[in-house]
Amino acid sequence: MAAGRQRAARLLRQLQRAACRCPSHCHTYSQVPERPTLGNTDYAFEMAISNIRYGEGVTKEVGMDLQNLGARRVCLMTDKNLSQLPPVNAVLNSLAKYSINFQMYDNVRVEPTDQSFMDAINFAKKGEFDAYVAVGGGSVIDTCKAANLYASSPTSDFLDYVNAPIGKGKPVTVPLKPLIAVPTTSGTGSETTGVAIFDFKELKVKTGIASRAIKPTLGIIDPLHTLSMPERIVANSGFDVLCHALESYTALPYNMRSPCPSNPINRPAYQGSNPISDVWALHALRIVAKYLKRAIRNPEDREARASMHLASAFAGIGFGNAGVHLCHGMSYPISGLVKTYKPKDYNVDHSLVPHGLSVVLTSPAVFAFTAQIHPERHLEAAEILGADIRTARIKDAGFILADTLRKFLFDLNVDDGLAAIGYSKADIPALVKGTLPQRAVSLAKKMLFQDLRWPAL
Repeated sequence: MAAGRQRAARLLRQLQRAACRCPSHCHTYSQVPERPTLGNTDYAFEMAISNIRYGEGVTKEVGMDLQNLGARRVCLMTDKNLSQLPPVNAVLNSLAKYSINFQMYDNVRVEPTDQSFMDAINFAKKGEFDAYVAVGGGSVIDTCKAANLYASSPTSDFLDYVNAPIGKGKPVTVPLKPLIAVPTTSGTGSETTGVAIFDFKELKVKTGIASRAIKPTLGIIDPLHTLSMPERIVANSGFDVLCHALESYTALPYNMRSPCPSNPINRPAYQGSNPISDVWALHALRIVAKYLKRAIRNPEDREARASMHLASAFAGIGFGNAGVHLCHGMSYPISGLVKTYKPKDYNVDHSLVPHGLSVVLTSPAVFAFTAQIHPERHLEAAEILGADIRTARIKDAGFILADTLRKFLFDLNVDDGLAAIGYSKADIPALVKGTLPQRAVSLAKKMLFQDLRWPAL
């Protein structure tokens, strides 16, 4: 048990030292390498989130917000599907009511690529906007963050701000324009974080632009927007919330993270589990346990859908400051190497593994493995999700949580493993390679393959 605990801790620590810890979710002040001077491990943590406003129908205030900001030329970003739906109409009505001058960009791609980012960036540069509004899920909000960044730094090359080692990972030092995010899904928590993720097509990996500087000025959480979400989008978004909560709660504690920064500006947002993130992660997990199945099965259940909308933000606060780990790390090649899979309820013209689905598929295997570090937390999570742990043995914590997750997913008709979305055993080497794209993790390959057993795919 002790040996297994040490091996699991070493793996998570190596992942934590990666240049971008989690390429889709980490946001640091700076990715410049540093020399620790205060000790081997950190002794402090800090919290950072966007301002959040919640309320049914609160989208009607967007026009007033822009008026208060003195905005004269606004960029409204969304995607083709949403442009015809009530959330965008609500924003348009508010902009019209308060005579806000705007241009709409509705060509955002679901699961963005480097090219779709650059298309949006070019639109933003030409528009010379002084404020942005993003109406959509994580794809729209992240695209808008990138457009705002590069339009505010027009001489920068695209790779300047992309996370190392794929890009240069330069810190953001230019002032950005105000960005109001109006999430229409209940999953990514992108309205609370400073990260913008995309598929880098040339390398077939997901990476991101990561800086607290790009987080939205305001996140408007309006539960009315969740009522138009189809069943499988609700499910896959909810799975992202589930894994955000579980991974951040079971991440290595902040005081086990190394190296200790020599300057607080170098302290990463992904600091490890901490007392404040724990509160948000557990609260989000309890909401998922109570409301996700209801939100999926009954689109008229306003209480359930509103609760999941808040849970997305709560989990975003948790993982945005603590971090995620293996479920997310293993999800990037699962979505990036997609072949022909097209999910139900997603009106797209390209193959796609939704982010939440790619994350949750490996969760039973992941938590069976990571329980060696904090078995008590894994048992607590299993109990929240419905397991009876009164007679449970601590050494069985991982298996109990894994079985609880399998039952939870089975009840929600989730695709059964990687084979169901088009992968075979022959794809495992490519999936493993795509899981370890970061520089520091690459240095750990020898340890991973010789000293550890990778969780079964």
